[in-house]
Amino acid sequence: MNKQELVAAMAKESGLSAKQAEAGLNAFIEVVKKELASKKGEKKVSLVGFGTFEVSERKARTGRNPQTGETIKIKAAKSPKFKAGKAFKDAVNGVKKK
Repeated sequence: MNKQELVAAMAKESGLSAKQAEAGLNAFIEVVKKELASKKGEKKVSLVGFGTFEVSERKARTGRNPQTGETIKIKAAKSPKFKAGKAFKDAVNGVKKK
């Protein structure tokens, strides 16, 4: 499913127009990006039952160039990640609520 297909599905599910659904999706994406990139705050966006978007930090380390075997320095980096919530995992795996 690409973005336009997602927008169409959101519009159908919510009863909104495709333009309104796209505006909502774009706003959600921007808010998550801004929150995770902000210098302040928790660097986490949690949606109960769906999952958590957060920032993972990797320390600087040394690696090896696979072509030359030369040792190289790899800079520290931040990477966004998503951890699915239990209800979302259960839905994907077809587990029914008791």
